Amino acid sequence: MQERSSVADLADLLRKDLDRYSEGEKLPSSRALVERYRVSPVTVSRALAALAAEGLVITRPGAGAFRARPRVRAPERGDTSWQELSLSAETAASGEPVPRTVDASGVLATLTAPPPGVVEFNGGYLHPSLQPERALAAALARAGRRPGAWGRPPVGGLMELREWFAREIGGPAGSVAAGDVLITAGGQSAITTALRALAPPGAAVLVESPTYPGMLAVARASGLRPVPVPADADGVRTDLLAAAFRATGARVFVGQPLYQNPTGAVLAPGRRREVLRVAREAGAFVIEDDFARRLAHDDAGALPPPLAADDPDGVVVHVCSLTKVASPSLRVGALAARGPVLERLRAIQVVDSFFVPRPLQETALELVGSPAWPRHLRSVAAELRLRREALLTELLRQAPELGPVGVPTGGFHLWLRLPDGTSEGDLVTAALRAGVAVAPGRPYFSAEPPAGHLRLSFAGVAGTGELAEGVRRLRAAYDEVRT
Repeated sequence: MQERSSVADLADLLRKDLDRYSEGEKLPSSRALVERYRVSPVTVSRALAALAAEGLVITRPGAGAFRARPRVRAPERGDTSWQELSLSAETAASGEPVPRTVDASGVLATLTAPPPGVVEFNGGYLHPSLQPERALAAALARAGRRPGAWGRPPVGGLMELREWFAREIGGPAGSVAAGDVLITAGGQSAITTALRALAPPGAAVLVESPTYPGMLAVARASGLRPVPVPADADGVRTDLLAAAFRATGARVFVGQPLYQNPTGAVLAPGRRREVLRVAREAGAFVIEDDFARRLAHDDAGALPPPLAADDPDGVVVHVCSLTKVASPSLRVGALAARGPVLERLRAIQVVDSFFVPRPLQETALELVGSPAWPRHLRSVAAELRLRREALLTELLRQAPELGPVGVPTGGFHLWLRLPDGTSEGDLVTAALRAGVAVAPGRPYFSAEPPAGHLRLSFAGVAGTGELAEGVRRLRAAYDEVRT
């Protein structure tokens, strides 16, 4: 044919020739197309790109172009507008409307993997290089050989696993018994069960401000009203907690006494006693989300015991999990409680999910009972401190305006308050354009936040080099939104 410089003309010719090829069959090479149609390599490349955009071909670098599968036509959608009214017309027995929304945006910010090449400062789990993958694989193999490993477990969980969690929660004094423990499908499931058990739809539930977005999402999805109680460097303000109980009539407070998410605060000793006293006087429960105990850094020193260990009266419903320190897919956790509430918790869990799959429970038992487990905990403690210090150093060197609110000795993130006048939303968007994903602060507040914030995770990246590069990209994004 005559020389053609038109990409559109060549794309049209190639489009017509596609019927000669079966699905997945390779098209002629770019060199062959150049010679056949007497066009430039650039024209061939652009024509193939046009067909790829139409979904007609698939291009694979270094391999060539292939005919794609025909796109399946999407079925016609009906009229679903009626659902807007149905989903919003929920009322309590009293006839009062019950606020119930399901907003997973704050959770998805830490669950969704960013595109390739983007530094993951928004992650909620350990990087694969920090996870005990070999130990998990060995534990899974051993668990699969246990007698009855694929059978039906007790609804409350395997007794050996309940005993292990009871020792972890109750400490040397043995203040928590195996009979006080239920095995759950991770911490999120445990929080959901606890909130459903303790508060009816429409009720207020007191929460730290700021706090974990996953808990706020669960509360709202259950028709509850999260009421913020301000916290500072020593944890929740107990004077304001008492006032909030009186003002709202709430019967539940959800707190994270150790390495609070997102501030990293540890509840001060005096406030630990006050939280229990205030809740007891209000006739209320404390849901203790002890998510970070196994994420203490190696410079943390002795940790305070869980609130549940110092609570003989059943005020505390304790939540903990192996997921954060092991693997996102090892969704094994525990609920611990005393008194009649335990039976309600058990009943709700059975109705919702029957039981936690036995192979997962057996794997968890094999893991925590192996010599690899304490080695893994020590390794994580050392690596998290190293990464914390590296991120702090890079922030001070490259972006001193973005200093953290505090420096935690546990957990896997830093909480940053943005300078006045900085748009949190604009900075998050600019950061992603610059190649770094960060968690916005807004989802951590149940009411209007006092300022813009970011949460930076240092656990989900490959190493200290990636931390430095992430801060460099964040600095560029900050400069962009401040100009």
